[in-house]
Amino acid sequence: MTDDVLWYADLALDRMLLALRRLGDDLVNERPDLPGANTPYAIVTHCLGVMEWWGGAVLVGRAVTRDRDAEFSAAGRIDELVVRVDAARRQLAADVAGAAPDAVPELVFDPERPDGRTKGGVLLHVLEELFQHLGQLELTRDVLLARGGGGTA
Repeated sequence: MTDDVLWYADLALDRMLLALRRLGDDLVNERPDLPGANTPYAIVTHCLGVMEWWGGAVLVGRAVTRDRDAEFSAAGRIDELVVRVDAARRQLAADVAGAAPDAVPELVFDPERPDGRTKGGVLLHVLEELFQHLGQLELTRDVLLARGGGGTA
C-alpha cells in the first residue's frame, strides 16, 4: 500500500508543478478575484505542510513545527518551490517506509475517523488533501489565465 500512496502523491505533486509552470513566476503569487482565494504558490506550500504534519507528526511521531497560517501567505519563485517539493517527496517516502497500514497512528486526534484509527487512514488522508488541493490549484490556474495574465506554455 505504501508504494501506491507514494505513487499517487507523486502524481498529484507532478500535476501541481505543471500548473505552476503553466502560470510562470509572473502569476504564481497572484490571487484570483474570489472571496478567500489563495495564490497558487500558497496552495502548494499548504500541501507541503499537510505532507509534513500528517506524514511526520501524525504517521510516525516525528517532531514537526508547522505554521499553518503562514502557508497561506507564502510567496516566492517556482524554482524555489520545486526544490521544496522534491525535499517533501523524499521526506514523505522516509516517513512512509515501513509504516504498517493497520497500525495505530503515533498522534491520534479522533479515533472515530479513519485517519485516527490506522496509519493507512492517515496515508489516505494525505492523498485526499493533495488531490483536493490539486483541483483547487487547477481551477485557480484557469481563473488566473482567463483574466488575461499570460503565463507560459
